[in-house]
Amino acid sequence: MSLPDDIRARLKELWPHARLVPRRAARHLPAGPGSYVLVFSLPEPLTFASGRFRGRTVPAGWYAYAGSARGPGGLRGRVSRHMKKRKKRRWHIDWLTCAREEIFALGFAQESECHLAGALRQAGHASPLPGFGSSDCKDCESHLVFLAPLSAAAGQS
Repeated sequence: MSLPDDIRARLKELWPHARLVPRRAARHLPAGPGSYVLVFSLPEPLTFASGRFRGRTVPAGWYAYAGSARGPGGLRGRVSRHMKKRKKRRWHIDWLTCAREEIFALGFAQESECHLAGALRQAGHASPLPGFGSSDCKDCESHLVFLAPLSAAAGQS
């Protein structure tokens, strides 16, 4: 499975100059600070087993998550970590990225994660989990957005 054409086109419309990076190319992202958008597919519904979202189920489908990388390793380190399926679950997004099938990333040196999440929400995408990835943000409903169900996106790839 690859990224459906309609989702690729929507991302290109939002960020025409950004390069969509597949899992194996994350090492080419800058080691400096920045923000990113992860685009990934969940092959089946996922129910959170612990934490703030315990018992909440996220449906199968394509998602986008906006985050920031300000610590050691910068964008390269953070995105490379998110792209691994086997890792210690430190953040809520780890539950989803451990269960994902496909994953891609967009890296940004100058954009804030809130600006990226806002662009995704304003483009008409629904937010499945209010507060997801934005617990330290007063302005954002969520940093995770639902892009398309797998069945609807399947005919687009």
